[in-house]
Amino acid sequence: MRIADITMFHAPVSGGVKTYLNAKRRFIDAHSDITHDLLVPGARSRQEQTVHYVASPPLPFGQGYRFPLRRKVWRDTLLELQPDIIEAGDPYVTAWAALEAGHRLKVPVVGFYHSDVPRLMGTLFGRWATPLAEAYVRRLYRRFDRVLVPSRYMVEGLRRTGLDNVHLQPLGVDLDTFHPGRRDSGLRDRLGLTGDTRLLVFIGRAGPEKNIGQLLEVARRLGHGYHLLLIGSHMPTRVPDNVTVLDYMPAEEAAGWLASSDAMLHAGTAETFGLVALEAMASGIPVVASRAGALAEIIPVGCGLLCEPHSSEDMAARVCDLFTSDPLAMGRRARQHVERHYGWAVVMETLLGHYRELTGQWPAAEARCYG
Repeated sequence: MRIADITMFHAPVSGGVKTYLNAKRRFIDAHSDITHDLLVPGARSRQEQTVHYVASPPLPFGQGYRFPLRRKVWRDTLLELQPDIIEAGDPYVTAWAALEAGHRLKVPVVGFYHSDVPRLMGTLFGRWATPLAEAYVRRLYRRFDRVLVPSRYMVEGLRRTGLDNVHLQPLGVDLDTFHPGRRDSGLRDRLGLTGDTRLLVFIGRAGPEKNIGQLLEVARRLGHGYHLLLIGSHMPTRVPDNVTVLDYMPAEEAAGWLASSDAMLHAGTAETFGLVALEAMASGIPVVASRAGALAEIIPVGCGLLCEPHSSEDMAARVCDLFTSDPLAMGRRARQHVERHYGWAVVMETLLGHYRELTGQWPAAEARCYG
């Protein structure tokens, strides 16, 4: 089987989609019967082994992202590669190129719906943009042979727009990178923390949907005895005394900070999957998060606590509840939960099941149900 992935969500410093694609490539490398091509934007058109960079202009203020403008060059590259199945990882120019190429090649095309486009457009341009974005999403994604989404929250959202070819396909976690064994007391020493200080952490970009201001207010409410560590780009610089801000760092370094913390805080209310929460759980720490979006479904009872969205008071109360119970036991259960359900090996076998079914490599009677 020859698989081609195409997406604009791939930059030198980018998030969950790039993590997913890198994991897919590592998994496929271990399967001699599968080959993989990746088409992504670049400063110029070039090829590095099976990664094909297509010249695309930079997105203003886009933190390294580039926005494809010409559909033809993307489509023609796919036609040259002649894959057995194509997966489109964004809802813009590359998605339409994938559909055109799939139609000409007579191969199935999968749309992986990574981001909540109507919500994003509504946030950027106002409520009037939401129904227009929903109509666009419906028009585009009904053309795919299958639409994959990473959470039940997203499945329900797309089905409400009138799409019925939607299937659940969770993303995964690198269980070796994010591991309790990376705990390092020296990292806490770098922050000047006493042994009894409870270290809380959040990692991510400081977009408005992450509600970083709420986390700062939680730190103020908790006060002495608690310390909040924020890791990521564009974090606020004016913070309470019990807050430390560190810039974006590679995953291996971030994993050390996660394992060395006592709990993660996540105030986001529109997460489509919540990968960083699962990375924290894989690192052996519980999560206190908003009861909203995909976070409400990926943090089960016993692995963390959920609070009212947009309520710093309730989040601070849940943090106190966490530390009056047994956070270490919660962390152990969280690790076990992620190992069972979200290791990349488990996730990728399910993904290949979608591909095999669509390409006819499984008889209909053997096809699996994916939700």
